[in-house]
Amino acid sequence: MKTKDDFPSLNERPAEGVGPDGVPFRVLIVDDSMFIGKQISQILSSEGFEIAGICADGAAGMERYKELFPNVDIVTMDITMPKMDGITALRKIIEFDKNAKVVMISALGKQDLVKQALVTGAKSYIVKPLDRKKVLERIVAVLNK
Repeated sequence: MKTKDDFPSLNERPAEGVGPDGVPFRVLIVDDSMFIGKQISQILSSEGFEIAGICADGAAGMERYKELFPNVDIVTMDITMPKMDGITALRKIIEFDKNAKVVMISALGKQDLVKQALVTGAKSYIVKPLDRKKVLERIVAVLNK
C-alpha cells in the first residue's frame, strides 16, 4: 500500500502560523461579528496559528489581553464595536504593553479611523470583506517586524 511519502507534494511549505522554533503564534481575535471572528479564526487555524481567544467587544478584548499576557503574539481588532470601540481598546492595550502587535480590521470607507488607529499604535490593518491571502500576508508581516 502506498503512503504519503510515495506522493511528494510540490506545494509543501511550512505553515505560516508556526514560528521558527516550531511553536504556533498565539492570536487574540476581537470582533463583535461572530461571522468575522469565525472567519479569521478559520483562516489562521488552517495555517497553524493558535487562537488564544475570541472576544465580542473592545472591553472584553482588553481584559483578555491582560489575562493572557505575555502569551499573545498578535491581536486582530475590529474598529467599530459596542461597549468599547477598537481604537479605545487599542489605546488601552498599548498603555498596558507598548510592544503589543495589533492589526485593525475595518470596513471599507473608514480610512480616517484606520489612520487614527495606526497613529495610536496599530501595526497594520485589514479591510473587510476579508481576503484569506491579505489576512495572512498582513499578520505574518507584522509578526516578522
